[in-house]
Amino acid sequence: MNDSADLLKQLRIDRSAPPPKESRRAMWIGLAIAAAVLLAVLVAWFVLARNAAPEVRTAQAVAIGGSGGASASVLDATGYVVARRMATVSAKITGKVREVLIEEGQRVEAGQVMATLDPVDAGAQRTLAASQLAAARSQIAGSRAQLREAEANAARLGELVGGQLVSQSQYEQAVAQRDALRAQLATVQSNARVAGDQLRIASQGVDNTVVRAPFAGVVIAKAAQPGEIVSPLSAGGGFTRTGIGTIVDMDSLEVEVDVGEAFIGRVQPKMPVQATLNAYPDWRIPGEVIAIIPTADRSKATVKVRIALLERDDRIVPDMGVRVSFLEKAASKDEPERPRGVLVPATSIVTRDGSQVAFVVDGDAVQRREVAVGRTLGDDREVTEGLAGGDTLVLDPPADLADGDAIRIGEDDEES
Repeated sequence: MNDSADLLKQLRIDRSAPPPKESRRAMWIGLAIAAAVLLAVLVAWFVLARNAAPEVRTAQAVAIGGSGGASASVLDATGYVVARRMATVSAKITGKVREVLIEEGQRVEAGQVMATLDPVDAGAQRTLAASQLAAARSQIAGSRAQLREAEANAARLGELVGGQLVSQSQYEQAVAQRDALRAQLATVQSNARVAGDQLRIASQGVDNTVVRAPFAGVVIAKAAQPGEIVSPLSAGGGFTRTGIGTIVDMDSLEVEVDVGEAFIGRVQPKMPVQATLNAYPDWRIPGEVIAIIPTADRSKATVKVRIALLERDDRIVPDMGVRVSFLEKAASKDEPERPRGVLVPATSIVTRDGSQVAFVVDGDAVQRREVAVGRTLGDDREVTEGLAGGDTLVLDPPADLADGDAIRIGEDDEES
């Protein structure tokens, strides 16, 4: 019996003794393998879960609201400042420039002399016409003297022929001479009138050597110098100028913008706008829509809109770039203030369970929000409740998309 008890004692595990080194190394290796397997499983689950999330396109809600009855922007467009009255002034005749009296930036009044041409040829023509008029008038005096003599002779012979003191033929000859002189006088008088007209034309030719401003404005270009040949027909090719200078009526400045066909329905005549020049981004210029040009540009799919600037300033010059915000008309005191909100693409609003909802992006997931919609503005909808400016919305949300679902944003949206 004692031998058996001793043998059983030898089979007991001595827990106080440290484990061998080989056992501890194997245990740590096992734990590391288990952690690696667990990490691989988690990564695979994350990748599979992300790939399973639907890929969506997004857009931001644009705030159109304001307080105190302020106008709200419903559309932005870009364009340029243009002048409705701008002219390159030229001489009416071909001639050599004698003097140029304008410089760039100079303001001129209507009728002010801008330049003069060499008047030698025109002056010679006027001198010749004046001489011809003087000659014609001298012929009138001689013809009148001859006519008075012929009339007196015819009257005297008329008395004598009644007393048969002269023959009838002599009397008739005197009458014929009188009538011929009357016709001659009429011809001379007509020639004098023609000579007078020629003198007026020659004088106009001299006046055409003086180039005047057709309207008040500012000179923006000086095109000719003394000694050069100018001609409205550009005679002489590249050696002939076609104009003296270009002037612009600064009171006729307006803005032209190209509005996309999809958004032209938001623009109305007399609609208030706010213009911002690229050169002065902090300066807001009030304006209003003059007209919508009733034609479209098929290459750009745009419609041109004319806008009047309600403020005049020397800083506004032609061909400046400008950004225009089309505004709603502010509500009058008698009208109830329209609830303000945001403008969103119409495709971001869907109907779920009888309510209109939108899905707002929150990280890698979405939040479902019920919204109250207002007007339809082209491809956009006005949302008066439920959204705020800057919210990122899912466009064309899938039918099974629910609150809290994970999503993947398309690469195009991420890059933009």
